[in-house]
Amino acid sequence: MRSYVNEDTIKVTKHEVLGKLPDPFKFDDGSYVKTREDWARRRKEMFKDVIELQYGTMPPEPEFLELEKLSGWGGENESYRVTTGTREKPVTFTMYIKGAKEGEKRPVVIDGDLCFNYPFNKEFISTFNDKGIALVLFNRTELANDVQHEGRGKGQLYKTYPEYTFGALGAWAWGYSRCVDALEILGYADMNCITFTGHSRGGKTAALAGALDERAAIVNPNETCAGSCSCYRVVMEAVTENGEERRCEELRDIWHNFPFWFGPDLGDYAERVDELPFDCHFLKAMIAPRVLFVSEAASDIWGNPIGSWHTTMAAKEVYKFLGAEDKLLWYFRNGTHFHRIEDVEMLTNVIEHFRDGKELYDNYSRIPFKQPELIFDWKCPETV
Repeated sequence: MRSYVNEDTIKVTKHEVLGKLPDPFKFDDGSYVKTREDWARRRKEMFKDVIELQYGTMPPEPEFLELEKLSGWGGENESYRVTTGTREKPVTFTMYIKGAKEGEKRPVVIDGDLCFNYPFNKEFISTFNDKGIALVLFNRTELANDVQHEGRGKGQLYKTYPEYTFGALGAWAWGYSRCVDALEILGYADMNCITFTGHSRGGKTAALAGALDERAAIVNPNETCAGSCSCYRVVMEAVTENGEERRCEELRDIWHNFPFWFGPDLGDYAERVDELPFDCHFLKAMIAPRVLFVSEAASDIWGNPIGSWHTTMAAKEVYKFLGAEDKLLWYFRNGTHFHRIEDVEMLTNVIEHFRDGKELYDNYSRIPFKQPELIFDWKCPETV
């Protein structure tokens, strides 16, 4: 059953803006993007802040990748041991394939959240498979630990690439790309229709992986909260559908609780987010002109729904500049923080729309609060 939110779904009690959103079209030297070639250069320039400042320096492409089949037949329900990294210090993890078919090139959704409960849900899997969409699952924590207060740099990928500063999100995103490498070897996938998805910290991972790996045609971060698709410069509080007043997650919160997810320098801005040289719309813009589908929950106030809307509106200017405005989609459903079947049904609709031309549902682009004023005053330049 689809959700239809409206401007009264939640009641916003605080909407504080800590500074206008920076202009993604402005080069560091003060000049501006005028052409698509300029945007390609600007995107590379943004990398040092959006990726390296926020998430650390990324692990490189591996020296090799080998697959050992562990179980299954014909792609329908298979598992593989993936061995990759460097020959001197290889890393391994297990990749599961659900709903592929030998001899067919099916669209594939990759989800690294096998450390959560929801991917084990039969309905979760069948919602993809019943539409002819294969699902690849892996446990991202096999690459980097996700243990609060354990400290930075725990997990096997850090032993392989000790000279890099990536946090756990960077390690987990690297795993998405290795799954794509494996699919290229196996031949089960329509390589023009690869989707990255994940929920919460897994949604952060999917967004980062999508920004880094252009082989992902569709990127679907689900309810990422701070550090990905929300907005560092917006602080909000609201009364939920259940009548509870909540506040959003801020950079200071996530840095206090999970600093090891990020690059070591992001914490320098925990108390001065208005000085950040970027915000979350930059990460969204780095996915353009590929499909970005941001899925949120109205009463997930910790996820900063107003902030997510603000940065999506800002990223839309980049999509517009690149002639891909129709490839930026978002929706809010009723409810709180979880990767629900409704979210999956919306994602399959997006996949079928862009792959097969099926009509989109009618509940995209609805917001669960009164629309605020935009917090940026720049617009996309006229394309030269």
